[in-house]
Amino acid sequence: MSDFIPSANISRTRAGQDHYVSEIDETGLGAVDAVPDEGAPSSVWGEAWKRLRCRPIFWFAATIIFFAVMISVFPWLFTSQDPRYCVLSNSLGAPELWSHPFGFDKQGCDIYSRVIYGARASVSVGILTTIAVTLIGGTIGALAGYFGGWLDSLLSRITDVFFAIPLLLAAIVFMQMFKDSRSITMVVVVLSAFAWTSIARITRGSVMSAKNEEFVTAARATGASRARILMNHIIPNSMAPIIVYATVALGTFIVSEASLSFMGIGLPSSVVSWGADISTAKDQLSDAPMVLFYPASALALTVLSFIMMGDAVREALDPKARK
Repeated sequence: MSDFIPSANISRTRAGQDHYVSEIDETGLGAVDAVPDEGAPSSVWGEAWKRLRCRPIFWFAATIIFFAVMISVFPWLFTSQDPRYCVLSNSLGAPELWSHPFGFDKQGCDIYSRVIYGARASVSVGILTTIAVTLIGGTIGALAGYFGGWLDSLLSRITDVFFAIPLLLAAIVFMQMFKDSRSITMVVVVLSAFAWTSIARITRGSVMSAKNEEFVTAARATGASRARILMNHIIPNSMAPIIVYATVALGTFIVSEASLSFMGIGLPSSVVSWGADISTAKDQLSDAPMVLFYPASALALTVLSFIMMGDAVREALDPKARK
């Protein structure tokens, strides 16, 4: 009988199979689970910017908004024509490539220069109204959401009253009452007086959610006053939904101004605006549709860019909105 050789001493690797044998990984669990801490953690806005800059829709909307703002602030850089200089002999004249690329309207005014200068009134009303609405609605919503109690009930009922009034209908009534003093300031005041309710509701809900977070409890434990907690902790952490809504609402306010000017009760005729030019061009729709096409396209493209920007910011700030 042959000697017994233990199986543990017999190599299990056959010739040609050496490449299947891997070296033992000596990396410990501590090294695997370690988290690098070289840099400071990213904030909510930092993470949102990382997501925004990878989205083409954000850059498309930002480019259009940038040009709209530049045109409204520095219109003379884009045209040398006077939008109010009209020659009846040029009525509905054909475009001229370099001097008058969009042609002339019925009054003989250069359409291109009126589109350029019309951006100033429309964009100014949109931006100023958005700022005013955010301040009014944000203040009311923050006070109601943070302090609660009888103050919340009072401010909420006032908000409900204004919320029940249609914005455009109220603007029509008040612009008719002050038709002798129509201006950009008047349009901004009227729109702001009735358009703050949505932002107030959004701010109230966001503040009520933020005031129950742990960082607010920690701030109270350190002895911070209620005003300091509201201004330094709660409001900065409640701004995301407010900014999203304000971006979209800006386009809505531009449309509201154009609607009032279209009906002849918005800006005075001395102010060049897209709404007034659309109203003037509607009578030539069948004969010269391009007279209406250019200001209407500028209005639609500007409003669309703000809506697209609002959607992009919403998806970047709200993880639930991302697909």
